[in-house]
Amino acid sequence: MNPGPFCRQAIVLAGVLLCLAPAAARADDETPAPVQAVPAVDLAHYLGKWYEIARFPLFFQRVCVGDTTAEYGQRADGDISVTNRCRTEEGFSQIVGRAWAVEGSANARLKVQFFWPFRADYWVIGLADDYRWAVVGNPNRRYLWILSRTPTLPAEQLAAAEAAARAQGFDLRQLSYTHQSGDAAALKGAQDNADTSAPSPAKGTDTPR
Repeated sequence: MNPGPFCRQAIVLAGVLLCLAPAAARADDETPAPVQAVPAVDLAHYLGKWYEIARFPLFFQRVCVGDTTAEYGQRADGDISVTNRCRTEEGFSQIVGRAWAVEGSANARLKVQFFWPFRADYWVIGLADDYRWAVVGNPNRRYLWILSRTPTLPAEQLAAAEAAARAQGFDLRQLSYTHQSGDAAALKGAQDNADTSAPSPAKGTDTPR
C-alpha cells in the first residue's frame, strides 16, 4: 500500500485548516444559525467501519477515485483510532490518526489529529436512530461527509441525511458523490455488522479527555 499522495496532502490540509475563515453556507446574504452537533453519540455503536457516500470536495482527497472508507476503533489510551482509506489511480492509500471527544459534547463533537500539532473539528451533525448513516461536518461549513454502514444508501435514507445537512445551513450544491464498488461480500458483511450493532436511539455519555 502506498500512503504517499494521501499522506502528503493531508499534511498540507492540516495547516490550511488552522487558517480557514468561516464560510458562507449559501450564495445569498442570509446568515444561517450556528452549526449544532446532535445531542449525543453512543461511541460503542459509532465505532467501526463507515463508507463515504458523499462529501464536499477537498484538495487532500483529490487523489481518491472511489471506495473511500473511515474506520474508528478504541485505543488503549481511551482515544479513538481513525483510519481513512481510499482507492487511487495507483492502488489504495490510507492515513491513520486519532480522535477524542470534546468534554461536555456527549461524544457528538470530536477533535481529529493526523499530524501533531494540527487538529480539526469533527462534528456529528446528523445521525440515524439505528446508526446506519451519519453526517459529519465542521462549524464553518467548509467540509461535509455523508457516511453509511453499507457501500450504498437507500434513496430515502440518503434524502434524510441530506436534509440533516441542509437544515444546518450546508450548501449541498457542493456535494460530490463517491463511487463504491460495493461487491456482494463487502455489502453483506457491512449489512450484517449494521444489523448486529443497531442500538436504540443514542443516549451517549461524555468521555472527558
